[in-house]
Amino acid sequence: MSVEPGPDALQLTRQNRTYYFCSTACVQQFADPAAEAGRLRRRLVVAWPLAVAVIGLTYATTGRAYLDLAAVLAGVVQLYAGAPFYVGARDALRHRIGNMDLLIATGTTVAYGYSVAVVLFPARFPAVTYFDASAFILTLILTGSYLEHLARGRAGAALRALTELLPDEAWRVEGPSERRIPTAEVAVGDRLRVRPGARFPADGVVRVGRTSVEESVLTGESSAVARAPGDPVIAGSLNVDGVVEVEATGVGQETFLAQVGELLGRAEMSRVPLQRTADRIASVFVPVVLAVALGAGFGWWLLGGASATVALLIFVTVAVTACPCAFGIATPAALLVGTGRAAETGILFRGEDAVERTARVDVVLADKTGTLTSADVVLTRVTAQPGTSESDVLELAAGLEASSDHPLARAVPGGLGTRGGTAVPVSDIRADPGRGVRGVQDGRPVAILRPDPEGSPLPDSLADWVRERSNAGESVSVVWRADRPLGAVAMRAPLAPHASEAVAALRRAGIEVVMVTGDAPEVARAVASELGLSAVRARVAPAGKVEVVREFQRAGRTVAFVGDGVNDAAALAAADVGIAVGTGTEVAREAGQVLLVHADLRGVPTAIALARRIVGRVRANLLWAVGYNAVLLPIAAGALVPALGFGAYDWLPMVGALAMGVSSTTVVLNSLTLRRARLELVPGATRVPARPAAGG
Repeated sequence: MSVEPGPDALQLTRQNRTYYFCSTACVQQFADPAAEAGRLRRRLVVAWPLAVAVIGLTYATTGRAYLDLAAVLAGVVQLYAGAPFYVGARDALRHRIGNMDLLIATGTTVAYGYSVAVVLFPARFPAVTYFDASAFILTLILTGSYLEHLARGRAGAALRALTELLPDEAWRVEGPSERRIPTAEVAVGDRLRVRPGARFPADGVVRVGRTSVEESVLTGESSAVARAPGDPVIAGSLNVDGVVEVEATGVGQETFLAQVGELLGRAEMSRVPLQRTADRIASVFVPVVLAVALGAGFGWWLLGGASATVALLIFVTVAVTACPCAFGIATPAALLVGTGRAAETGILFRGEDAVERTARVDVVLADKTGTLTSADVVLTRVTAQPGTSESDVLELAAGLEASSDHPLARAVPGGLGTRGGTAVPVSDIRADPGRGVRGVQDGRPVAILRPDPEGSPLPDSLADWVRERSNAGESVSVVWRADRPLGAVAMRAPLAPHASEAVAALRRAGIEVVMVTGDAPEVARAVASELGLSAVRARVAPAGKVEVVREFQRAGRTVAFVGDGVNDAAALAAADVGIAVGTGTEVAREAGQVLLVHADLRGVPTAIALARRIVGRVRANLLWAVGYNAVLLPIAAGALVPALGFGAYDWLPMVGALAMGVSSTTVVLNSLTLRRARLELVPGATRVPARPAAGG
């Protein structure tokens, strides 16, 4: 069925033909379902009593007066309940495309118009009317569309829930006092005071106070997480038990919450390759159906011995039985429900074909540091060359690493802090991708770099120390001043939480997992052994990671790369699917097609499992749409005539209308099963977080 579209809807229709094949209503798919359901309900309140009255007048009474009354009542149904179909048919003709509205309007208008002609000119036509058929068909289709719209409204619940998470007001700190302002007026840099039980009005960083934050609706985390000064908070998350002051870093459309909404909104209108298949089917479907309807009607009349009345009913039956609606909603219904389910689990799919690509993944390449291992790297040992103290080595290393966000870099200043030292000021700091950091101190070049077998040789004692620590699974960096090594630092990171479970889940799913790291082979092998991995690519520079991705792609594999840092951005972009850990850098998050909101690698097998389910639902929906029409259209065109005779076509138009509504509703309900999808690959990922109350 259809609704009256506004100018924006018509423009959207011209850009995306699929939604017009379904009906004008599909243009507003999942948008403001309550208002649209109300409009449909008002039409149904009028249509059902009148349709029942028309049937009663047709079969239970005789006489010209009753026939005239039936014509009037059926006319009200035709013009009021059927008005949306005429609007959709008009727009379809205006844009030279076919849609469901055109079929419905054509079939019911022919049936009603013929019946009116019988009433006005009884001497010229057989005394048979079809007011009951036209009225009941329109009412049935309208009812099916109403139920379909209610189901689609449920599919959009995750998207609509996001709009309820932001509070209407915020408390801005202004000197010693605070002032209540609308959330829309919050600006980046504002200090905001958030009390227990309130929701954060903006993305930000805690500056004063400690608290626990409940983020389940945004990240899938089931329990509150602690937040202290320096920790990030997400707009819309709930402050549980402490008063904190937060510096706003993202407001309005820049917040993570708004980006989630945008991604889910895009999912409604995504045109994945499977959708383009539906487009090609639908682009010829309506013209073919109209041709079949005309051909069947005239064929049975001229060649099959049917009366003009039966030929008319065959035409109407074919027109109302056809269901291009199912083609139009097969993909967007499954995508919206599935991506909404993913967002509840802390997984965001970015881009129109991210879901379908993820479903095809058969090999996962994963960075080590900060991805397979924890971002909380700790300094384990320091060594110094003769003439240099360990504190000198550590203070210079801390000065070089002070501005880096790499997990290994953060370990050095942290280790210096526990020893009570002070970082040496270093200027002109710049990254040496894949190796470390360079800078200038007191006019001399300084650096902290990973050992390079092809670079400057190390003194034997330092080389032995580096080899020993690397064999123990620690990451080692050498500190240089000019061309002289001053010493080295060793760091170690434990495995990331649930990394072993994620790797095991991927392997159970038949997906190969390969570690790709810039670290030394000894370190990489030690970590791989803990994870149960046999495939390792070590000492790989950022450009080399891209080449590893392409190597697998050339072998015909569909590659997912999992990473979190600047060094991973190129590989994330080059992979068929870049999976960025949400706690990683902004560059990595922007480069990935899939974002894990929280640092739980179980999200990788979860994303792949859910993507496969979504694509499976899309294919099932399309298969249903094709199968439905393949079975019912021949029946509508007269396949039952040899067995049942032409008398069957007195009731087949109404049965066809009911079947058409059931077909569209079935597609949506099939998609809605994704709301409760059990993700067996990942323990603990089967919960659908309850939607918290808005406000605060």
